[in-house]
Amino acid sequence: MKPFLKQWLPRLAFIALCVPGVAAQAALNLELPEIGDASGGTISPIEERRIGEEFMRQVRQQLKIIDDPEINEYVQSLGYRLAANSDNQSQDFTFFIIDDPAINAFAAPGGFIGINSGLILASESESELASVLAHEIAHITQHHLARAFEKGGKLGLMSVAGMIAAILVGTQNSELGQAALAATQAGSAQAQINFTRGNEEEADRIGIKTLARADFDTRSMASFFERLQKSMRFAGASVPEFLRTHPVTTSRIADSRNRAEQFPYRQIVDSQIYHLVRAKLRVLNEPNPKQAISRFAQNLKQGQYRNEKAEQYGYALALLSNRDYDAARTQMSELLTKDSDSLPYQLALARIEIASGNTGKGLDIYTGALKLYPGNHPLTMLYGRALLQTGQAAQARVLLQKHVRQHAANPELYKILAEAEGQTGHKAAGHQALAEYYYLNGHTGAAVEQLEIALRTPDSDFYQSSQIEDRLAQLKDQLKLETKR
Repeated sequence: MKPFLKQWLPRLAFIALCVPGVAAQAALNLELPEIGDASGGTISPIEERRIGEEFMRQVRQQLKIIDDPEINEYVQSLGYRLAANSDNQSQDFTFFIIDDPAINAFAAPGGFIGINSGLILASESESELASVLAHEIAHITQHHLARAFEKGGKLGLMSVAGMIAAILVGTQNSELGQAALAATQAGSAQAQINFTRGNEEEADRIGIKTLARADFDTRSMASFFERLQKSMRFAGASVPEFLRTHPVTTSRIADSRNRAEQFPYRQIVDSQIYHLVRAKLRVLNEPNPKQAISRFAQNLKQGQYRNEKAEQYGYALALLSNRDYDAARTQMSELLTKDSDSLPYQLALARIEIASGNTGKGLDIYTGALKLYPGNHPLTMLYGRALLQTGQAAQARVLLQKHVRQHAANPELYKILAEAEGQTGHKAAGHQALAEYYYLNGHTGAAVEQLEIALRTPDSDFYQSSQIEDRLAQLKDQLKLETKR
């Protein structure tokens, strides 16, 4: 093992929940310093954010991130609700979902928190899902990563971000993880890192307080851990090595339960959007739409569901995926007669109408919804895509240009904006937007190429050319750093 890796890997506090079911865990178990002052140590908040942003770019480059705007909006909303009740309400957070059936969640520097789609589906209540996010938020607010840097000097920020991303990729895919570690000059991918029990217990304890403040069931954390622990008793040799040496222990579950009992019990009702998101994920995770249709139809017939409306919603989406437009329209129209103000139902019906060729009806639904929910991110994204799909690029361009100012870190938004700019003849702006799309997805070289093309495009004015040149200089500097990493 290279000397710098031997020095730094035990201090790279890549905080992950590491619950049972995680594929290719690579025995992640980070050994951190003693828990002490939570002031943030030797890393400034700006440095943490820079590490986190670089980490996020590398994650997007190597793992499949779910870009469905409705699913993302829900997870962001849930995360913000918890963060607003955390111990550090000034901390910025970014929540995202990895398309992976394994049960996993993790936190990275700068408030970046990811969860696998499998964890959302494994949860049996919104409070259980919230308990995982609260746990990860606590890792961030307690500066567990920053404390790991207090006992020594620092690597370059990009190298740190690269190694953290490589460790994460290793938990999702061992071969990708090894390649990523080599790419960051991290040497041996066999290095094992150890979590301390103290950090996990602290995250549990603070997470339970956050759950209580945010009006979730504090008992959900222990119940989720316990159910996962029981489910692994039958897994046999397939259990990752990490779970054999560092399991979710009975004592940790008992401690979580005891702490939860300190708060008064209240019956918590799941939000409807929680059930709708789970139904939508079930459709997205099923490669064969006919199988999804059969499963939803059978569940509805036999009454085997947690939420009937969500089951019917999932059934309609599965029918849409299979191009059974009339049947999908029937199901969604029934839902709208029960709840005409539901935005998810309206968005689904708009998609059905446009997919079936009823363009006018679909766009009318979007425009009507936009009057009620101006600036809504999922609505704006879906409406923008629909406008492009139906040949109304000029209107899409106006809509998306305004929206990108509030969502500048969203790569999919830049992608559809680039299409709108290109279709309306604004070639330089299209290459500009595409450059940001590539950059946010970790492809700095491709971003530089797009900006160089934009400079050669004759439709840009002096002001726009100056913007392009400034951004090009920034990304060229970034590319040099990446080359040295």
